[in-house]
Parts: sequence; structure tokens; C-alpha cells
Amino acid sequence: MSDAADEGAGTADDPEVTADLPDAPIHTTGTDHITIWGSNEADTLAFYRDLLGMPLVLRQPNLDDPSQTHLFFDTGDGRILTVFVGDRPSNQGGQRSAVGAVHHLCFSLDPGRYETVMDALDEAGKRYNVFDRGAFHSLYTTDNNGLVIELSADKYDIPDDRRGEVLATAQRLRVADGADYAKDEHLAAAIEELGLEVTEYDLPEAATGTGVE
Repeated sequence: MSDAADEGAGTADDPEVTADLPDAPIHTTGTDHITIWGSNEADTLAFYRDLLGMPLVLRQPNLDDPSQTHLFFDTGDGRILTVFVGDRPSNQGGQRSAVGAVHHLCFSLDPGRYETVMDALDEAGKRYNVFDRGAFHSLYTTDNNGLVIELSADKYDIPDDRRGEVLATAQRLRVADGADYAKDEHLAAAIEELGLEVTEYDLPEAATGTGVE
């Protein structure tokens, strides 16, 4: 482990932020799939397959409730989103906020197609917001179930196996800087500190979308 990890796991009010594996009895190896309750098959296919471009790779009954259909979508990297659908109307009213509820799902975008994605959402009549979140850019829209969907584009072409390390380093730098959140300069400085040679993407300027600027 790194020297930072040797200093302890922090406290409940100030937990340690590090890319090192925690001292835990279980270590997950990645995200296999996420499952959500959907409305009906036609509207679900229209959004996830026909608009977002996720291939439908498996379709079968819900094994716990065969009256439901279980749709499996490849989100783009082999990780799967599955949706239980039935004979239910779609929901345009949004989701209720509650402990344990899903706030939003986030899927990655090709940064080179960022503006093309906005054009496609406009053509589909989907409302969306665009934000610069400091470490990445995001579009926010909703699916046919009223669930918030974030479509994010990286600012830098960071290798997947170094992403956690870069973010943890940016966290340390932003704390030392006294900044409220990780900004582009912290991410760039983290990449330089780690000696990575990566491409910076050209993304449009946007506000953070928060009360913290």
C-alpha cells in the first residue's frame, strides 16, 4: 500500500480517499450488471436501443416472475443494463427521492461525439442539461421511466486501470488547494504528477450546474 494508506483509514467524518484496496474481507472485481424496473418493452427499446444505441443482447422471462420480460442491453463495454418490463405505461413524472433509491445512472460517451449526441437528443425531443463537472463533462436527461440518465465524457483519455489513481491524486491536490471540488486544473496536475501522457479532449464550455463555482 502507499504511504497515505499506512496513515490509517481516516475517520467517519473524514474518511481516507485512496485508490489502494481497503482492508476488507471482500473485494469486488467490477460491475457485472444493474437492473431497473421499466415500463413496457416498446418504450424501453426506443430509448436504450434506438436512441442511446445499446444492443439488445438477451431477452427472456424474468426468472423470478415469468409474467415480466427481462431485457439485457450491452452498455458499450460488455457491462450490462437489464430492465424488467411488462404492460405498464411509461413515466414522465420523475422518480421519488428516498433512502436506497437510485438517483441516476451514468453511461460513458465518446468525447468526439459529444455535440452529435446533443443533436440526437434535440431531434428526439429529449430535454437535457449540459454541465462541466470539473473532472468530466455531463449531459443529463431522463429515460422513459422518469429515471435520470447521465451521459458523461472524459476530459482526458485516461487508461481505465489508472482512473482511480488519477482521481485519488486529484482529490489530494484539491484538498491542498482548499478547493470545494475537483476542478480541471487538479485533474491535469494529477496526470502530470503520475507521469501519464494522455490526450486532452476538446469539449464545450459549460457551468458546473451547482451552487459551488
